[in-house]
Formats: sequence, C-alpha cells, structure tokens
Amino acid sequence: MTIRFGVIGTGAIGREHIRRISQTLSGGEIVAVTDVNQEAAKQVVEQFKLDASVYPDDKSLVAAENVDAVLVTSWGPAHEQSVLAAIEEGKYVFCEKPLAVTAEGCMNIVEAEMKHGKRLVQVGFMRRYDSGYVQLKEAIDNNFIGEPLMIRCAHRNPEVAENYSTDMAVTDTLIHEIDVLHWLINDDYKSVQVVFPKKTKHALDHLQDPQIFTIETESGVSINAEVFVNCKYGYDIQCEVIGEEGIVKLPEFPSIVMRKDAKLSTNVLMDWKDRFIEAYDKEIQDFIDSVRETGEPNGPTAWDGYIAAVTSDACVKAQQTGEKEAIVLKERPAFYSKNTECKTV
Repeated sequence: MTIRFGVIGTGAIGREHIRRISQTLSGGEIVAVTDVNQEAAKQVVEQFKLDASVYPDDKSLVAAENVDAVLVTSWGPAHEQSVLAAIEEGKYVFCEKPLAVTAEGCMNIVEAEMKHGKRLVQVGFMRRYDSGYVQLKEAIDNNFIGEPLMIRCAHRNPEVAENYSTDMAVTDTLIHEIDVLHWLINDDYKSVQVVFPKKTKHALDHLQDPQIFTIETESGVSINAEVFVNCKYGYDIQCEVIGEEGIVKLPEFPSIVMRKDAKLSTNVLMDWKDRFIEAYDKEIQDFIDSVRETGEPNGPTAWDGYIAAVTSDACVKAQQTGEKEAIVLKERPAFYSKNTECKTV
C-alpha cells in the first residue's frame, strides 16, 4: 500500500518534505499540492517531476478522492483550518509545528480527532526521532540513572534574521525543547520563569538575547533551558539529564578529529538542517509506516501539540512579567493515554 500525499504549502519545509517523500523515503508518493502562491505550487510539480495535481486551496485538496494523507507545511496561522478539514474528511494528517497558533485551536483539533474515533494527526516534533535523544530516552526509561532530578539544556544559533523577536525565542526555538523534554521524562510542566542575562552585543535592539528559562515539572524536576540565538560560533544543541544515580548527556554531532598547526579540533555545525536532517527523514518514514501497518500514526499527537501551545503561552507571559507563571493543562483524555514511542527507523 502506497500512501498518497497531498501537500498544503510549498515553501522551504514543504519542498524539503516533497523531496524526501519522492526521492528518499519508501511507501509514499505526492499526488496533490496547493499553495496560496499557485505559481510556486506549479513550480514544485515541475521541479520534482511529480505526477500531481495543483489545487486552488486546502479544502479542495483535502477532499480529493486520491489523497490518503495530508502534509500541512503552510503558514502557522493556517494550520488549524487545514488539519480540521482533513479530520472531517477522515484523512491522515502530518502537521508541521505549530499544530495551531493558540491552545484553543489545538484543543479544537483534539476534540475533532476524538469525535472521529481514532488517531489521524501527527505533529512534526522531529527531535523525538534524533538518535541522540532516542538514546537519552532509552537510558531514562530503563532507569539507568534513577529518577531524573534536573535537566540542563541549551539551544544556540550562530545568528538569526532581523525579524526574529524576543517571543520567537519561545515560539520558534524553545518549542522544540518544550516537546522533547516532556517526552523524555514523561512529566507535565507546572511553572516557568524567565531571566534575561547580560545582552550580547550581536543582538539587535529589539531582541533580548540570551534568555534562560527555568521550568518546573509536576514531580519537581527542575529544567534550566538556555536560548542563545546569536552565539556566533555555530548551531549547538545540548541536553544533560541529572538523575539520582548518574548523568546522561546528548552526544556531540559526529565530526572528524583534526590534528593540525599544533591544535586538536573538530568542526561545529552552522546549519540546523544538517543537524536534524536524519530525524526529519525518520519522522516522515515512521508516519508512512505506522499508517500502513497499524492504521494510525505513531508519533507526537494532537495532545502533544496542545501541551506545547499551553507551555509556550506561559513562557511568553513569563518573558513579559518576569514572574513565575503557572502552566495549567487540562486533564489528559483517555483517548491519548497510550504512551507513544518513536521508532528508530
């Protein structure tokens, strides 16, 4: 069985997913595309030599009889409408983050999926598929370090565009840590507070950089998460989990070791796409495989999207107030009680 995809949004990430489905992965094909820029959609069909139809909008694409699954890679505020349309048609849907731009929007999707009666939605939190994070998860689940007590992590970029704002440190950057750390320790968040250290000279006037987020979980785990998006030296993702009986740390990205000019050195990545390209491949392949084999996607759920939205809102509020802000989640529905695990395909 081949999963026939319709793609909503043919920008950078949409094109990347179209490339991987049509050229790298197995079990899927692109049969339909749409974009608010119709010329861009047509260019993608030509660029990748697709046997695909170009639709005028998301609703007509979702309703197409030959579309089994929908890939939502459009502008964030448009995600909710497209995902709800896919659920209404009973179509599987892989949605890049955010699932919706508000917690209420995410809850609308959760309720629609539960009403349908089975899982249709997977959210694009690709870090769960990164081999390093998978190893951390296995060590924690196997009680290798005992109960987790603290987490220290960092998300560093060499630089960001001029339109990057202080709140985007949460909505575009920390959002990945919000999901993957919740998945790692399987513990809901309770509160967050934000501290702004001395500002780097490399940040524009409108941006506070770096930032430190202190997040407490319901069981008392303390998370210290640094976001530093003008660090200059490279794209660097760090994560260390301190437990009662040991410590596990995210491995460095593989690089050759060089001995030259009286120095011992390795390279540091500069581009996030190089760091997580395999994770992107694995998450889409898992979506295809799980839908074919079990009839439901296996990865991050609509409920995970809701958790990320609520937590993100609290983090942004904490940026503004400087106070400790509560993270208040609704009770997890039994529909989402199954603990999903990502396959290391």
